[in-house]
Amino acid sequence: MFLAKLGRTAARHRWIVVAAWLVGAIGLAALSHNYPGSSEDEFAIPGADSQKAVDLLEERFPAANGPTATVVFHATSGTVEDDPAKEGIETTVANLGQIDEVGAATDPFGPLGAVDISEDKTIAYSTVTFEEQIPELPEDTLDKMMEAATPAVSAGLDVEYGGAVTDFFSRKEGGISEYSEEIGLGLAVIVLLLAFGSFIAMFLPIGVAIFGIAISSILVTLLENGVAIPTLAPILGTMIGLGVGIDYSLFIVTRYRQNLADGRDVEDAVANAIGTAGAAVVFAGITVCIATAGLAIVGIGFITTLGLVAALFVAVMVIAAVTLLPALLGIAGKSIDRWRVPGIKPTTSSSVADEEGRYHGWARWAHEVARRPVTFAIVSLAVLLVLAAPVLRLQLGWTDDGDEPTDLTQRRAYDLLSEGFGPGVNGPLLVAAAVPSGESTDDEAVQTAMGDLTTAIGDTEGVASVSPAIPSPDKDAFIAIVEPTTAPNSTETEDLLHRLRDDTIPEAVEGTDIPAADVHIGGATAQVVDLTTRVTERLMWFIGAVVAGSFVLLMMVFRSVLVPLKAAIMNLLSIGAAYGVVVAMFQFGWAKDLIGLQDTVPVVAFVPLMMFAILFGLSMDYEVFLLSRIQEDYRRTGDNAESVITGLTSTARVITSAALVMIVVFLSFVTDAEPVVKMMGVGLSVAVFVDATIVRMVLVPATMELLGDANWWLPRWLDRILPSINVEGTEAEPEPEAAATS
Repeated sequence: MFLAKLGRTAARHRWIVVAAWLVGAIGLAALSHNYPGSSEDEFAIPGADSQKAVDLLEERFPAANGPTATVVFHATSGTVEDDPAKEGIETTVANLGQIDEVGAATDPFGPLGAVDISEDKTIAYSTVTFEEQIPELPEDTLDKMMEAATPAVSAGLDVEYGGAVTDFFSRKEGGISEYSEEIGLGLAVIVLLLAFGSFIAMFLPIGVAIFGIAISSILVTLLENGVAIPTLAPILGTMIGLGVGIDYSLFIVTRYRQNLADGRDVEDAVANAIGTAGAAVVFAGITVCIATAGLAIVGIGFITTLGLVAALFVAVMVIAAVTLLPALLGIAGKSIDRWRVPGIKPTTSSSVADEEGRYHGWARWAHEVARRPVTFAIVSLAVLLVLAAPVLRLQLGWTDDGDEPTDLTQRRAYDLLSEGFGPGVNGPLLVAAAVPSGESTDDEAVQTAMGDLTTAIGDTEGVASVSPAIPSPDKDAFIAIVEPTTAPNSTETEDLLHRLRDDTIPEAVEGTDIPAADVHIGGATAQVVDLTTRVTERLMWFIGAVVAGSFVLLMMVFRSVLVPLKAAIMNLLSIGAAYGVVVAMFQFGWAKDLIGLQDTVPVVAFVPLMMFAILFGLSMDYEVFLLSRIQEDYRRTGDNAESVITGLTSTARVITSAALVMIVVFLSFVTDAEPVVKMMGVGLSVAVFVDATIVRMVLVPATMELLGDANWWLPRWLDRILPSINVEGTEAEPEPEAAATS
């Protein structure tokens, strides 16, 4: 009843509500202008060995723990040691060292730089270490580096830039997802015009979604002042926010138009739409927020923040759908169907049969499924299992610069380094060790242990080279840089990391003053391996928690054991199918050209987690919308088969339209150059398509027909202890004044 009253109030005081939203948005925008935040890709894995290495570096090697960039020089003719190439490189290195934020820039021709020149003398590189962390660096950092390299370019060298600093600023300047939002919105406009047949009805969901995205993005900018928010978070938030924002508004606008067609006045129509469809939207939105926030179970701040930012976008969309949208509906009034699209007739009727009792449209389809439920169930299940089959070979990992498009400088730098020095140079391992209290790296016993350790590491299979042990300024710790023979994201490099940790290091320090527990392996590659391991360990716990929570919620809603059980199984099947398609396209490379993917890449570790959290919540939306209609008719008639036909007929068009909106929005992000964004776009769009077609339109009606009245069975003892949730809300009755005059 509360939501119905909220909708009526918003419609009645529509201009005040709209003005309040506008004033709030302007105030937040002004605040974010004065306090602009910046994203920060902070990977902290509590308890992991690589995290212990990071902590040790921060404590005892502060000057060496700054972010880095790599400037790669390539001589297309001659060598880098020939003039004017050599002079150009030396001048460039000197210029890099003079940039205010730079702490040091290594010289390939200096006394310690011999390893920075390739064997054929055609490639060299300089490692630039910055004194400030990436978020504090100026916006023109990459421009300064390019300007500093002018002498090398003038000398005829190809100059490319890699490393974390370059990666951050090149993406920021290039604008990840520069056109994805526009493409998604454009396609959504077409879908909504076809669904509603009216420009005004189409504009409302689009307008609310855009406004919600703007508010959410401003809030994220403000939060960045005090919270480390990954660069990827607002991109994923926008993708999810656009999809759910348009979908939620679509459900409410559809119900509002049906209410007008039934003869209700504007305020009653709005109140009823918010009290029924709006209640389902709130339930679905809360489910998505709980699922994405549940990513905290994994125990990794980066992934937790991604989930919380996604939940923020969804929460804003829910609030806008039940407050701003009813105000806009009140403004549109009965004119919502004006400005119709020629040739498209809006449909507000959901009747099952025509005057002669013949099934039509979706009713005919539902009737066919009901006639042969076994066949439809077996075929749809087989399709889902085939799609999900590739997931058996799922390989979690992480993308690096070698997976980027070749038109990006960091990819070209990666390729040049691999060509000149071997693939391992792009993902070195960092061995960090603390010296026991009271001892120093100058002590003979400690130096002997350091030498034995580096020698043992160098003799380990899979190691290309290892640097001498480098002592800390206070001589209470030391580090060594290990270069593998294989690429950073290869399984061979992961195997090497485990060999070093489990065998080489413990054996090398046994009997010395350096405990094995004080020797840690860090670096970006080690962090990725530890992150993947942590995700793998926690994935099933997370899935189990989300499935169990949704099962209990659906039992409360539908007062049934089998309905939520079937929903959980079917959701797992549809998500499994999406996982399978992602593995096939990204890991196997099937049809990768269709999505602009140049090379195969591993499935990024957090993608299955994010997909599961988002999709399990979104599938609730369709599940509740369809099953609540079926249950409503079953309670009225007691005829299970006819109730399935009625429920499917009355919801199929809006579910199909909502799914199409989601699909086109998610697919639009496949145009992004970032492989992770592509994965999310492909996975989410496939899952929504499968869920809205094979599952909701085939498997659900087929299994409900097979189970018959057992669908709604619930033990009496369980019925007594389970709280009741009415997601369809309460029918909004006309206000007393209106009832008295009617």
